[in-house]
Amino acid sequence: MRLVFAGSPAAAVPSLTALADGPHEVVAVLTRDDTPQGRRRVLTPTPVAVEADRLGLRVVKARRITPEVTAELAALDPDLGVVVAYGALLREPLLGAPRLGWVNLHFSLLPSWRGAAPVQRSLMAGDVVTGAAVFQLVPELDAGDVYGTLERRLDGAETAGVLLTELARSGSDLLVDVVDRLADGTAVATPQTGEVTLAPKLTLADGVLDASRPATELIDRFRGVTPEPGARVDLDGTALKITEARVTSDVEAPLEAGRLESRGRRVLLGTASSPVELVRVQPAGKKEMSAADWWRGLPGGIDRRVTPPTSTAPAAPADIAPDPALDTKSAS
Repeated sequence: MRLVFAGSPAAAVPSLTALADGPHEVVAVLTRDDTPQGRRRVLTPTPVAVEADRLGLRVVKARRITPEVTAELAALDPDLGVVVAYGALLREPLLGAPRLGWVNLHFSLLPSWRGAAPVQRSLMAGDVVTGAAVFQLVPELDAGDVYGTLERRLDGAETAGVLLTELARSGSDLLVDVVDRLADGTAVATPQTGEVTLAPKLTLADGVLDASRPATELIDRFRGVTPEPGARVDLDGTALKITEARVTSDVEAPLEAGRLESRGRRVLLGTASSPVELVRVQPAGKKEMSAADWWRGLPGGIDRRVTPPTSTAPAAPADIAPDPALDTKSAS
């Protein structure tokens, strides 16, 4: 079959590579425009654009789908469109341009977590099972019939970055299988059933940890926002980014919610239940370091408490702002 592939972030790269290595012809790759990255704001292509160039594939870059983009892709006479986190909505007439329409690899067990951040929202909610689904793209957000799924049980330690990388790899196998079955006419799609939950794109405010919540809830949020937009607390009016944390089970003396203490070589943050250990942190304007080293560099004799979250979250320093290349927005 002749395929058009649409995707942008690193999570879409395994699928593009797998399809390009198979029996089908990828006639074009649709991806987002280059974006400014890093402190110097250097224009940088998406990971999918980089991989497409490596594979020698035709690349079409577009922030939104214009009539010109639709005409260019339709002129290639594709049999099927394949979407993995392109980052913008696909609508008619492009939806109907391929003979078999479009299929989308989405990183959740639909209809759970329809939207831009399914992996992150699933972890933040404390789910014990997640997965991926390949479904038929329709105008309604992530609502089409499903061709196939895979499940992944969670152990409570995975961060969004680790889990997304894993699902991107295993999901690429699922996607290739669906595309092959569509090619030979054996693919069967079933309607989505069950409760619909939504996964809106994360903001910097989602990364603020609330120490008034139980430890498991705080850690679930930490997992969901790591590495992007990043977990942090407000300490003395500045954002302290937390890059590694875990629930403790062996702390005897209680610790007031929001209070920071060093016990032995461990830095603990009090919550509504057991303390959470901060393992690695990144102070504003500095490199990531162990929490113990950070604590030793603080002035002594000061009662350390994190500020409770407010409707206006503390701004993250420029060096820990979210990377738009990590946006996993579904293109449905």
